[in-house]
Formats: sequence, structure tokens, C-alpha cells
Amino acid sequence: MGTESIKLIVEEENKKERLDAYLAARMEGLSRSYIQRIIDEDSALVNGKPAKRNYRVAAGDEIVIAIPAAQPLNVEPEDIPLDIVYEDDDLLIVNKPAGMVVHPAPGNYSGTLVNALLAHCERLSGINGAYRPGIVHRIDKDTTGLLAVAKNERVHRELARQLKDHHISRKYIALVSGIIAEDAGIVDAPIGRHPVNRKKMAVVTKNSRKAVTHFSVIKRYSRFTLLELRLETGRTHQIRVHMAYIGHPVVGDPVYGKEGELGSGGQLLHAAELGFIHPVKGVYMKFEAPIPKEFQRILNELE
Repeated sequence: MGTESIKLIVEEENKKERLDAYLAARMEGLSRSYIQRIIDEDSALVNGKPAKRNYRVAAGDEIVIAIPAAQPLNVEPEDIPLDIVYEDDDLLIVNKPAGMVVHPAPGNYSGTLVNALLAHCERLSGINGAYRPGIVHRIDKDTTGLLAVAKNERVHRELARQLKDHHISRKYIALVSGIIAEDAGIVDAPIGRHPVNRKKMAVVTKNSRKAVTHFSVIKRYSRFTLLELRLETGRTHQIRVHMAYIGHPVVGDPVYGKEGELGSGGQLLHAAELGFIHPVKGVYMKFEAPIPKEFQRILNELE
């Protein structure tokens, strides 16, 4: 399979964004580190010339990015049980358990969802490189719930496009600390790397990207609130950062909240619903996953 070229014209509202951030925001199926690698290999041309990843784009710039052919996979398959909600020749929907990392990374080269997928599937999309085959979007290690996995490049690109255009519906359920008085609300606050702790994300204005989370109250307990949340954007740790930002961190969140709160093994955040137009069949499909047993046990105790 050959290289695919994508052309973009920078709009006035995006001027002065870093080149790597600008491209990452428009190709959500591709990780920012992968895009940086493409830029470093002079495969992203601005007005016909190679540019650095920190180049500040200008209105009217013509950017042509050459996405190389999918890489061969070199991650070991592992026979790990999967909760597969749906599968066909083009994609599958997995209900990920708590504690499972989505793809291999330094410190986690085995036991990941990708290792399990490689043992289950004959083929996965290689767009995001050898360590993230088929992975269109991610959820955190201790977040449970639904993920879409692409088996080929065509499906991966189309799902990534729907994600970028906000046409994929994602509903989460979370238990947060404190009582939220409003029945519904919107958190519209940009997210970027924490200025001091680079392993954390934070609401910041510099080097950040637009982030919007919609929430509505399902139930209030004595000291906690159960929420339904919908993502308008998909930033790293978005729900966790936004909830902490408004003073209601997700229960059990070890980074942005209080680890082990209510005896939880991780944050009580569940990707409960996923809806999109099937890239090949052209029909809208919606999938749901019930709240996991550990999460439900804590809710039962709060009753």
C-alpha cells in the first residue's frame, strides 16, 4: 500500500498554532507523536517546503502531509480473554476492563488490549504504527467500557474522520465527589500539558486544545453525584481533568482526585455508549456496555 497525501489550508482562526498541534487536531486517528515523526522525516510540507514541528502556521498556508504505508506489526500476540460486544470483517467493539492498558508503551509491552487483539484478529489497521494497531481512540487504563478497533486502513481513516468531525457519539458514566447543584452543564475549558508535571494534563491557555464536556446528573447521593457525560472533543484525560477543574473529581482518580476513595481500585469512569456510522455498511450503529460489577457494588453501598 502506497503513501497517502492529505492537503490542508490553514484558516485564519488557526494561525500561530504549532504545526504538530495543528495537524494532530485534524487527524484524530493519528497520535501527535506519530505526526511529529512524519514532520521530522520531512513528510509534511508547508507551502512546498519541509517545516519543523514547532513552526507556527499562518492563515493561507498550504500543508501537504504524506502518511506512509501502514507498518508491519511487531508486538507479540497474547491469549487474553476479550469481552467483544460486536465484530464483523471491518471492525470490532470491545468492552475494556479496568486495569488494562490499551496499547504497548514503555513499561507496558505485554498484557495490553493490543496484545489481546493481535491474538484474536488476523489483521488490524497499521495506521498508528506497530504499537497501536487498529486503535482509533483510547480510554485510560482504569477507565472501563467501549472502544472501536479498525481491522483495515479504510475503516480506520473513516472512523478517525467521524471522530474529528464530532460524528461519533460517546457517553460516559462517572461518580464524582461532592454534590453538583445544576441538573446539567457544559465544561468548555482548553486542555494541555500541566506546566510543571508533564505526566498530567490541565486546563491551561498556552499550548492547549479546545475541550468541551457535557454533563447531566443521574442521581445525587449524600456526598457524591452520579453523572452522564458526553464528549464533544476527545482530549487526553478530558473528563477527569474537567471534573477536577470544576471541583468535582472522579471518585478514585489517582491523578486528579483521591486514590482509593470509597474503596475503588481506580477511577469510577465508564465508557457506556458508542455510536457511529459504519464506514462500510453506511448504517448508524449504537453499542452499550453496562456499568461493571465493582462500580455497581459501590453505587449499591451508597444507596
